[in-house]
Formats: sequence, C-alpha cells, structure tokens
Amino acid sequence: MSTAVVWFRKCLRLHDNPALFQVCEDENIKHILPIYILDSEIVGKDFEKLSPNRIRFLFESLVDLDNKISSCSSNTLLIFHGTPQDVVKSLSIGFKNQLKSFASDYCSEPHGRKVNLDISNLLHEQSGTVCHFHPATHTILDLEKTVSQPRFKNPKSMKDIEKIFSLTFSNDDQGFFQIPNPLPEPKVIKSITPDFQADVLAKNFNGEIFSTESLKTKFSKLGFFRSTSESYYFKGGETEALQRLDSKVSKQTDYVNSFRKPKTSSTNSPQNPLEPSTTGLSPYIAIGSLSVRNLWQAVEKANRSGPHSRPPESLHGQLLFREMFYLLSLSVPNWDSDQDNSMCKKINWGRKDQSKLNAWIDGQTGFPLIDALMRQLDTTGWMHHLGRHAVSCFLTRGQLWQHWKEGRDVFDKKLLDCDWALNNANWLWLSGVAPFSMPYFRLYNPCPDGKSSLNVDAVDAGFIRHWVPELKNFPVKYIYEPHLAPSHVQIEAECIIGKDYPAPMLDRKAAAKENLAQFKASLN
Repeated sequence: MSTAVVWFRKCLRLHDNPALFQVCEDENIKHILPIYILDSEIVGKDFEKLSPNRIRFLFESLVDLDNKISSCSSNTLLIFHGTPQDVVKSLSIGFKNQLKSFASDYCSEPHGRKVNLDISNLLHEQSGTVCHFHPATHTILDLEKTVSQPRFKNPKSMKDIEKIFSLTFSNDDQGFFQIPNPLPEPKVIKSITPDFQADVLAKNFNGEIFSTESLKTKFSKLGFFRSTSESYYFKGGETEALQRLDSKVSKQTDYVNSFRKPKTSSTNSPQNPLEPSTTGLSPYIAIGSLSVRNLWQAVEKANRSGPHSRPPESLHGQLLFREMFYLLSLSVPNWDSDQDNSMCKKINWGRKDQSKLNAWIDGQTGFPLIDALMRQLDTTGWMHHLGRHAVSCFLTRGQLWQHWKEGRDVFDKKLLDCDWALNNANWLWLSGVAPFSMPYFRLYNPCPDGKSSLNVDAVDAGFIRHWVPELKNFPVKYIYEPHLAPSHVQIEAECIIGKDYPAPMLDRKAAAKENLAQFKASLN
C-alpha cells in the first residue's frame, strides 16, 4: 500500500502546513507516517547544544503536535534522534517499495540545504519515491525563487524589502499585499498501516527512536525539566501559539494598529516582569508552531479596521524585516562568519576574554539592566528586542570589546526564538558591522534613565527588582547605577555594592571611548 512520510521540520503545526496538506489531499496516498527528527548536528549527540529551556519548549511543542495528530488519526508522532540522512535510509529499507512520497518544508540554512540535497538524492535511488521540500512554509517568500530573479539585489533597508514584496505580490485597492491565505488544518490524517512497527526501522537506524512518552523519560533522566516556574512562562505548542495569537493580536485591534516596535518597553509589562510588551509570538514563529502567514493575516485584519502604524515600526514591518534577513542569509555567502562576508566589516576584536564573557553570561557585570536581562534570558529563554540591543552593544563595541560571535552562540543556545538566519543578522546589526547597522558610534547607555531609547521602567523599576533581587530595596534614583548610592542608602537597602551585588566591572565611559577608537581604527 502506498505510504507517505511527513517530516515535521520547521513546521510543528497542522494549520498552514503545505507538506501535510499535500499528502492528505493526494488520493494515491493511503497511509501517512508523521515523523520529527532531532538532528544531532543541531541538538547535539547528547542534546548539549540546546539549553534546558529550549529543550523543554521543543518537547512541549512535540507533545502538542502529537496530541493534535492523534485527534484526527490513529497515528502518533515518531521521533528520531540522529542524522536526517540515516533516518531516510532506514525508512527506505523499512518500507521497501511502499514509500511513495516524502514531504517536508524547505530549510534555507547551509546545513539544511545540504540535508535537502542528500535526502533528494537518496530517495531518487528509491524508485517511485517522490520527494518535495515545500518552499514558503517558514517564510512568506519563496526564498530560492526570489533570490534567483534577474533583478534581485540584496535588500539592506525596509524600502528594499518592500520593493521585493511589490514585485512578488500585487496590492489590493487598499494597498495591502495580497499574501496567499494560510492552508486549513486537515480534518483527517490518514493512518499508518495497522501492522507498522517502529522496531523494523530501528534495526537499520544508527540512532534512537522515541515516542513523546519515551522522550520525556530520556529528557527527565538528563535533568532538562528541573526548572523554576518562571522557566515555563512560554509554553510550547501550536495550541498555545494560536491562543496567544488570539489574545495578543486578534482581540487587541487598538494595540495592533498603534504598535510601534521602538516604543515598546525593554523591561516588559510594568504589571508583570515576565510578560513582553510585544506580542511574545516570536518563539512560536521560530519553532514553527505558528504560521507567519497566519500572523500576517491577523495583523492585516486589524489594520483594515482603521488608521494604523506602518513599516518599519509596525508588526507587518517586523515580519518584513524577518523576510529580509532570511533572503540575506541565503544570498550572502558566509552569513554566519566575519570572514569573506560582504555584510560584515572586518573589525579587530582582539583576544577572547573568558572572565568578561562569564560575567556577562551570568548577569554579574555590576550593571543592573544588563544583569537583569541576561538573568531573564537564562531563566525564561526570552528577552525583548531592545534588551538584546543593550546586552549586545555592551558585549561588543560598547564596553567589553568581545567578538559578536561569542554573544551569537550564547543566544543560539538559550533563546526560545533562536533562528540561524535572524540570530546572525541581529548580531551583525547590533555589533555595528553590517551595512544595515546603526552608526557604530551610537551606543546604548547600560545605565539608562526614563528618557533612554531602551524604554526602561524608571518609575517603579519592577523588572530590575524582580531579576536582580539584591537590589529590591534600592530607591529608583539609584537602581540603574547602585554604585553611586551613598553608603547610608546601601545600608538601608540591605545591599552593599561590591559585597552583596558586584561593583561595575569597568568604567563604562572610559571603555566606550577606547572601544570606539579601536572600531574606527579597524575601518581605516
């Protein structure tokens, strides 16, 4: 009997899933096997490449996906840990001539593109197996098709990416891009054959095969679920993603229409230090629990109701930036490097200083905003974009003069919304080395006040008090620079700077002056 394998890759959802939709609609396919691959190149042989928060969020997303699949079929999600190439080899052997289709979503990363090619070649040798990696699943644009256009030029601004969209999608009479509608969830997912046994695949697979239950046991033994309640603020899964889309976007038309990203707060909601002042949907978009088209459509619906903000500051503007960075990550060689990268200025960052890096990573720099943000990242796996501006500037050209790739790698391991294309783009941008960066000499003050473009809470400073509890009794006047507080204030606050909380690890102004001189010298 003809069988199709659907590889849920960067599309951990049933809604707007072209690969799943295709095989469900194909009358020649009688059975479907849904799989997920914990690619050892990405997660590590012992899952060491992801933080416990990222592992937990991924696991919750897989459990939710498994539950949704089970609700419309007798299938369960089969989870492999190994290389995708080995997985496909085991499938080809296990299903013999019955494997008629292998469907997944396109991946634009260098490793992902190699996997695409390897799997296509492997399945080409398996007579009768059709392999299709659906484009425009994780993005709105078909990336390869767009980059291959004769008039394509690397976009470096909002104007550039809007032009690319205008050449790809027509505008309606209200000026909105006519983006394709999201695909519906399938009502029924065809089940795998009743006699199917995963053990048959295991015999020919150089790795491990899990159900969600056995994966939970594995992760528990590795200690990934020993976290605080704050670590679970963002719950993984399509169900949670759609609920957040509804509550933060669909039901908040005024919020959407007045949204201006630079005006949102880096220190989260004043009422809740765990709730972003933005939508908080980026983790779900990154892992694929929420379709980017669904978000675009929800924002458009709100925008059609009346006056609204516009790109680059609007929510549509943020999605356009995302598309821009995805295009660049595909079209620019060595996107993740400072060598032979046309989008990266060559800066002499000097030697790696592990003590400086450790203080930054652990939130022990003596600069409360930086420390609060890094502790938030470690605990929850999330940080506001202006917070990312602050900590990246501090690590690189601002104070610590460390290579941007050091920060990039920390974010890659810890951020729930980490994404290869976007993470590299943001570090190129925020370290001042990209053509689309702000001028390198414009630095963020790590000790901001209420007038700062970082938009910190300078009234109650609840964010600082929450994440840096050593300073919970400090008056707002000194809480962003506690070392300036007179000794009697420190005593009354029960926090002596240099004893109960670190003194600043350096003179921020002197370091900034020296670093800007070094940056300028590298450009000459």
